[in-house]
Amino acid sequence: KHHPTTHTTHTHRQQLKSTKPTNRRRPRPSTQPSRHNDIYSGIYIDIYNYLTTMNQAFREAANQIRQKPVKLTHNQEVARLYRKSLKTLCSWVIDRDCFLERATELRGRFDAERGCSNARGVRLLREAKAELFEFTHPDPYCVPYMPGGSLFMRNPPPPLEICFPDGDYPADAPKHTMNPDMTICRPETGKSAVGGVLVDFGKKNME
Repeated sequence: KHHPTTHTTHTHRQQLKSTKPTNRRRPRPSTQPSRHNDIYSGIYIDIYNYLTTMNQAFREAANQIRQKPVKLTHNQEVARLYRKSLKTLCSWVIDRDCFLERATELRGRFDAERGCSNARGVRLLREAKAELFEFTHPDPYCVPYMPGGSLFMRNPPPPLEICFPDGDYPADAPKHTMNPDMTICRPETGKSAVGGVLVDFGKKNME
């Protein structure tokens, strides 16, 4: 007969022996390139090249149709920057009271640098444009008839040459052409859709 203690110890040793890790070596991962990896890499490269070429083609087409920027004075650039800043602030700040507070702070920043030197004004304008670009809203608010709005091109005015193909225009016919955003075409403002115009639905504007 075996003593109970001896039997228990023997059984415990058997369990330890069975759970002891083996010294077998695991197979090393193969360093040879796999055929599937080559196929996937080729597909990724083709997609990247296709997207790169397509984006470049779209950019070139957009540059051809985009309106040429008008030459503005420093005061005009600051005024447009202030207006765009307020529009961007309105997209971020929903509450009206908070918007008024932030708008007052924004106006104070502009008024604090009034009358500065030309060199400082150019540097501040460049830094302000970079800051405005940094805080660009991904889905800005816009009026309904602007690009991206619910009324954009809902009822666009037809050209006069279509309404009056014989060329006999009424005396009260409008003498101006409308932009897609329902503004009057004026080349001096940089918004003239005569011939062609680029409507950017991402920015919700007309360029």
